Amino acid sequence: MSAAVLSAADVAAHEAASFVRRQILHRVPAGNPRGSWPADEFAAARRAEGVDAEVVMDLASDDFLVVVRAVRS
Repeated sequence: MSAAVLSAADVAAHEAASFVRRQILHRVPAGNPRGSWPADEFAAARRAEGVDAEVVMDLASDDFLVVVRAVRS
């Protein structure tokens, strides 16, 4: 059985469709005495303003991040 070979256009289309770009609005260290609460509160305030913000954990930096999907240009 041979492996499928994708064209350059197919690879580019796959990467464009599967890669989600995010903009970081706020960082909270995971070691914060209040844990993720400051990030959750910040995200809730942005959602109240109509911004689709969410909190994610960045294991590499050990931070809680408040992120939004970046607009593709």
